[in-house]
Amino acid sequence: MVKGIGVDMVDVREIARFIAISGDTFVKHTFSEREVIASKEAANQAEYLATRFAAKEAVFKAIAHNTKEKGFDLRIVETLNESDGFPYISVSEELRELLDEASVGSLYVSISTEGDFVIAFVIAVSEAV
Repeated sequence: MVKGIGVDMVDVREIARFIAISGDTFVKHTFSEREVIASKEAANQAEYLATRFAAKEAVFKAIAHNTKEKGFDLRIVETLNESDGFPYISVSEELRELLDEASVGSLYVSISTEGDFVIAFVIAVSEAV
């Protein structure tokens, strides 16, 4: 059963601007260590981080409404890539607790880029697959 959906679009130029203005501060306070490492290996760091930021926001929109606090720290959402390049949400212990509270078993994410924009779409389902 679908428990929630979330979608978010991010302008890559804005992420590049945040990085330029704040240096490592924005990156360290927004992304996981593994996301930061992967972004440094990407062809376009700002685009890579923009996709991850969009995924964080999409997860928030998909599950926050099913939690007591109606919100959470976006840093617990970590989006990585499978060996074939497809993205997935890595579920840490902290995120698992939140998903359990929201009665969510699995998260599915799709990310797309087009020019200066990226979009992430997340489906939260009740049964774990």
